Amino acid sequence: MSARANMLAKAPGAATVADAAPGFDHVDDWVFDLDNTLYCASRGLFDQIDQRMGAYLMRLFDTDAETARRIQKDYFHRYGTTLRGLMLNGEIDDPDDFLHFVHDIDYSSITPNPALDAALARIAGRKWVFTNGSVSHAENVLTRLGVIDHIDEIFDIRAADYVPKPHAAAFDAFFDRTRIAPARAAMFEDIARNLVEPHVRGMVTVLVDHPDNADSRCLCAHGGGAESLDHVHYRTEDLSEFLTDITQAGKEA
Repeated sequence: MSARANMLAKAPGAATVADAAPGFDHVDDWVFDLDNTLYCASRGLFDQIDQRMGAYLMRLFDTDAETARRIQKDYFHRYGTTLRGLMLNGEIDDPDDFLHFVHDIDYSSITPNPALDAALARIAGRKWVFTNGSVSHAENVLTRLGVIDHIDEIFDIRAADYVPKPHAAAFDAFFDRTRIAPARAAMFEDIARNLVEPHVRGMVTVLVDHPDNADSRCLCAHGGGAESLDHVHYRTEDLSEFLTDITQAGKEA
């Protein structure tokens, strides 16, 4: 890794957790989570999804908002997604109905991001979106951001047979479908526990750690299987700046 990238890894906001973090010169495939990763959590988009989940559960269980939220968050923490909990507990017959309902939101808070557009354009290699959401949701977000033309493929929860990150089976399905070599790939995520499997498989791992991301911080604060962050190579609050810096480092090497 170049001197500039080493400096980046140790800088505030993009600090390495491992003593010897790998560089990016070998990376051919760049894998990005979607929500609160490719856009900032402060945009509030996932807050809308969160509210729609609550409304769905209130209707499903014929219960009040407080009980619905308790179920929602319990399932999210235990199973990886609320939908996975509903499916495993036999409480939902049609996962697509759930996905359609919770993604029926206003996307206007997501606006074009020229810095991200430019950063993705400079990256050599294939770019993927790996999301626990749906393809249609991802396409809506990527279109609003103005970066959809940079993405080679979207791998969604349906493609993973509704098994979400952080479960190993979701990554098995992803690598089987894409034929990506993990040792030549990097994974960008906003939830630390979702980087455990990528790290085990040899990927470079980057945590997009924005202070407005309440769910991610709650998971790290209360366990979630990833509180030590030993599996995270890099942390950043600004994905566009991080990508810009590592591509600039490559040019200067």
